[in-house]
Amino acid sequence: MERSEVEESYLTVAEVAQLLKLNQQTVRNWIDQGSLPALRVGRRVRIKRSDLERVLSDGYSAGAAAESRPSSPSAEDFWGGEPVGIAEPASAVDGRAPIQVTPVAGSDRSRPPSTDGDGDGG
Repeated sequence: MERSEVEESYLTVAEVAQLLKLNQQTVRNWIDQGSLPALRVGRRVRIKRSDLERVLSDGYSAGAAAESRPSSPSAEDFWGGEPVGIAEPASAVDGRAPIQVTPVAGSDRSRPPSTDGDGDGG
């Protein structure tokens, strides 16, 4: 080991998180993603101060990985950007007229509507 490596200062995940005012899990995620180099000593993790400074100076961007992935489909992927028309009311099925539902102000919605047409509910 060189003398410069011995003199290098190391930070814990908690120290890095506190320095950057981040959650410790965010720092661990950076390490797991390979965005922030770290040394593992048993179950302990240490970050070289010089590595942290380099990552910060390079301008770490969480969105960089997302830019390499293909974007999600847009409406143009499905419709080709051409208008598809206006929704029309349902047409009659099997020669019967379509069912129209018109709510009546003050009606009791807990009871089913009258089926005999005289409006008495029965």
